[in-house]
Amino acid sequence: MPLALLALTVGAFGIGTTEFVIMGLLPHIAADYGVTIPTAGLLVTGYALGVVIGAPLLTVLGTKVSRKRMLMLLMGLFVLGNLLSALAPSFGLMLTGRVVASLAHGSFFGIGSVVAAELVAPDRKAGAIATMFTGLTVANIVGVPLGTFVGQAVGWRTTFVAVAALGVVGLLGIARLVPAMPRPEGARLRGELKAFRNPQVLLAMAMTVLGFGGVFAAITYVAPMMTHVAGYADGSVTWLLVLFGIGMFLGNLLGGRFADRALMPLLYTALGGLAIVLALFTVTAHDKVLAAITVLLVGALGFATVPPLQKRVLDQAHGAPTLASAVNIGAFNLGNALAAWLGGMVIAAGFGYTAPNWVGAVLAAAALGLALWSAALERRTHATGADAPAAEAVDSGARVPVHH
Repeated sequence: MPLALLALTVGAFGIGTTEFVIMGLLPHIAADYGVTIPTAGLLVTGYALGVVIGAPLLTVLGTKVSRKRMLMLLMGLFVLGNLLSALAPSFGLMLTGRVVASLAHGSFFGIGSVVAAELVAPDRKAGAIATMFTGLTVANIVGVPLGTFVGQAVGWRTTFVAVAALGVVGLLGIARLVPAMPRPEGARLRGELKAFRNPQVLLAMAMTVLGFGGVFAAITYVAPMMTHVAGYADGSVTWLLVLFGIGMFLGNLLGGRFADRALMPLLYTALGGLAIVLALFTVTAHDKVLAAITVLLVGALGFATVPPLQKRVLDQAHGAPTLASAVNIGAFNLGNALAAWLGGMVIAAGFGYTAPNWVGAVLAAAALGLALWSAALERRTHATGADAPAAEAVDSGARVPVHH
């Protein structure tokens, strides 16, 4: 593994920790600022929306900057946002710090995916992307429970200082280990935008929104589901989330391993399996052991789609992958926000805490339908012997170099 990938993974670990650790610290933050839990929940919503907005915005602003320098600037922004969160005297400033940190999230993973893919041979690209995303999944196994423990024992501000320190380590690692990668000639903003004229890019992003939305429809409400339906104690929820994180890690590992060999069959299997498991979750949620196994499977099947979907966007965007890759990271968070909202609606409508699982199953099944449609369009294109017009337009720019 190139050492540069390790630097990207450290950055991903810090970002994953700050994204998810907030959920375990919400009661303490709400108490310190004297706000309600729903109001403190804006720290989660604000972060997700910041990712959706920041992914395309900062990527566009960085089109004239080398990818290595842009990654360093993004990690600097991440450090600044977490320090602001740690030191914020008011809830408003705390929220501002969360949004500042989140702005770096989408662009970092988007540009990082492109850089990771460039560091290895063509047949190892998905594996390299998965290696970087390992930092995000390991954050849920180690960073989030550890950050929650530190926040509860010493104070939540200490957690954000520690995350900022992780960001500094990632920044220094990128500066030291990532090779200089100048922006390819011809990779202007107009070329980047042309990638969105390719229906395959849009279909891959729609799969991302729906497929990952299926995961978060269930996981957003896993705490009340496990305590009120499965019968777990409140203190057990943290360990169930660790189990979910282990599933994410394993799924990401398998996704990276097989996406380079059989990308579309992997998507069919993962999305179809996810739809079935989420539908069964409405039943298994009533049993402690089966519920725990299901939480693990939801994490595994959900994250098995991440490397292939990200690689699918990179492949279909051709010579202008940077903006499309970053927007796809925003699509993951858009799916999170959409699914959390829909799951909340069915609970509020009186259908119970297991109802979001049905929402997730429908979303995952819809993503599977889009995957099948995407493959059919691709076969039709190959049968006619014509390349997609958008691909030709984008390919008129220089291709991204691959470093072996």
